Parts: sequence; C-alpha cells; structure tokens
Amino acid sequence: MKSLLNIAWTIAIAFVAATALVYSETARMPEVPQVELLRTPVGGIQPQTVVDSRGVLHMIYFTGDAAAGNIEYVRRAPGADAFSKPIRVNSQPGSALAVGTVRGPQMAVGQDGRVYVVWFGSSKATPKGPEGSTPLLFSRLDASGSAFTPQRNLVRYAKGLDGGLSVAADQKGDVYVVWHATGKIPGEANRRVYLARSTNSGRTFSREVPVSPAALGACGCCGMRAFVDRRGALFVLYRAAAENIHRNMTLLVSADHGRTFRSEEVSSWQLNACPMSTDYLTEGGRHVLAAWEKAGEVYFDRINPATFQLSSAFAAPGQSNDRKHPAVAANSRGDVLLAWTEGTGWKQGGSLAWQLFSKAGQPLGAVGHAPGVPVWDMPSVYTDPNGSFTIVY
Repeated sequence: MKSLLNIAWTIAIAFVAATALVYSETARMPEVPQVELLRTPVGGIQPQTVVDSRGVLHMIYFTGDAAAGNIEYVRRAPGADAFSKPIRVNSQPGSALAVGTVRGPQMAVGQDGRVYVVWFGSSKATPKGPEGSTPLLFSRLDASGSAFTPQRNLVRYAKGLDGGLSVAADQKGDVYVVWHATGKIPGEANRRVYLARSTNSGRTFSREVPVSPAALGACGCCGMRAFVDRRGALFVLYRAAAENIHRNMTLLVSADHGRTFRSEEVSSWQLNACPMSTDYLTEGGRHVLAAWEKAGEVYFDRINPATFQLSSAFAAPGQSNDRKHPAVAANSRGDVLLAWTEGTGWKQGGSLAWQLFSKAGQPLGAVGHAPGVPVWDMPSVYTDPNGSFTIVY
C-alpha cells in the first residue's frame, strides 16, 4: 500500500510540475506579441526562412543581378546573435533568376536539418531543360553542412516554365519539388502543376507527374507554395486559370506522400489577366496557414490538419488596392502575424506592412508600416519560442 501511495504522489507531483511549466511558458508570452524587423543580409532580396525542430534558423536570399544572380544560405543557432558565414547555393555563378518576384528561389528543411533549394535557371544557367528550355535547378546542403551539391535540372519533359515553383520536405527523407508548366496545347488554361518526388533525401528524383486537375489550368506568371506539415501531409497552393479567366486560389492536399491529391478552392477571382501574385504556406498554432492576395488585398486561412477544411478567410484591416506578396506565421498560442508589401510592382520597390491577429482572428493593435522594400523583394516571417515574430525583408 505504501508503494502505491508513493507512486500516486509521484504522479501527482509530476502533473503539477508539468502544469506549472505550461503555465509558466504561457505566462511568459506577452498579451500582444512583439514584432521585430530584420533586414536581409548584405542587401539581399527575396529571403526565405525556416526554423527547424532544434530551433535553428535557416535562411536563403538572392544577391546580384536579378536576371542572373546568386543564392546565399546562412543559419543561426538558438541564442546566437550572428548568422553563419554565407554559403553560395548555386554551383554556377549567375545562374539564378529573381525578376518578377514570382520566380525567386525557395527552400525547405527536412530530415536531420538537411536544406533543399530550388530555383529557375537564368539565361546563363546550365544544365538546360529539355530542348534548351529554362531549367528548374535543385541543390541540397551536403553532409558536412558547409557546401551545397552541384546544381542539377529536374525538368525531364514538363517544360515551359514561367512563374511558380516550390519545394517541401518531411522528416522521413521525402522531398517534393513542384512547378507549373505548359501542356501539349499552349495557354494558361492548359498548364498543370507537376510534382517530382525523392524518397532518399534528394539524392534522386522520379520523373515529374501532373497532380492538378487538368480543367483548372494554372496562372502562368503567378507563384506557388508547397509545404509538409508535422503529420506528413503535403500541401500545394497555386492560382488556377480555367478558361483563362477563373484565377481561383487552389489548394492541393496529399495524405499519401504525393501519390494522390484532393483539390479545394480557396478563393475565387474572375480576371482575364495574370496578376503576378505570390502565396505562402506555414504551420503554427495547431493549424496550417495559407496566405494569398486578391485584387490588391491580402488574406490568410487556417487549414484543419485533420480534416483539411479551410476556415473563413481573414483579411488585412482597412482598404487598399496595392497589397501584394503576403507572408504569415502563427505562434504556439495561436496568435497570427500577416505581413505584406505595398506599392511594389514591375521594377518598383515599395514598403512593408503587417498586422497581428489573435487566436480568434481579431486584429491586435494597428497596422504596422516600414519603408524600404527593394525592387523584386518580398517578406518572410517566422516566430520565436517566446511567441514573438520576426519579419525579414
């Protein structure tokens, strides 16, 4: 009996301690999270950030000529003040493209903190795609963590790249690279999203296969995003172009490692033009978050990771017609930060703006603003363990 009482007391003490720890962590979070601004190193543009399971911040950014530049990679350990020495991702100098914002490099972090990067090749880039077409180039951080592997093209037949590429990775060695490309019949209404998959941490990839519904098309010069959540589900967010006018934001979801996909309409938009939009996917506050733009406004949705159902859309407060390039993140409490650019356009920089939202979706405070977004730039957002947010631009 005495031993049973001891066991019961031990369990009770452990429960109280765990509860106190959770309460302590929550109590340390301010009611209104802090938002910090971080400029991209050395004046780079189009930063992409990922915080891995160990708390390491990984970042890539573009430098040099937007038509033929380079991609740099840095990381920062938890508690460190400075980033590591930059490592160039592209093995051929000047082989990356950033013109138009929608064509910039993207990054994912997978098993054992391995970093994967994809980008559209510039006119200088080799190897080329089929029949000398634009290549979709891929590289991964090598085992030493000090260099990237030689760049290689992943396009075997789905050529006709314009805007829209992304990469996602899980913690089991699966890597997913997606892009949209023309079909046998030219035109946006005939474009589709293609997927090339690796099951060995990016050492080799299968031949690309179409994964989007053929009837939906794909907006030729619009960006796209791919993301894998904690459960291993693969999400792909892109803009459709059915009949060349139905520019609906569309979500593809696969629960079987990219073998099959379901399609969900996120937001409809009838427009007989390409808006050159970008979008964003991330995870936080027990949801996957999707952000996109429509008619000069920016929005985000929460996606239930168990059912893949979308919430009602949350819009940035106020009215505008020049909000673009949204980025979104949520902390462990469920607070959300939505960031975007204002006034940016073709060969035109602008300013940064952001809004905090509560878990219930209510705006917290006023919209923030900061000047100095360079040409072709867009923000990236991440959250810290203490619940604060950082916007990189």
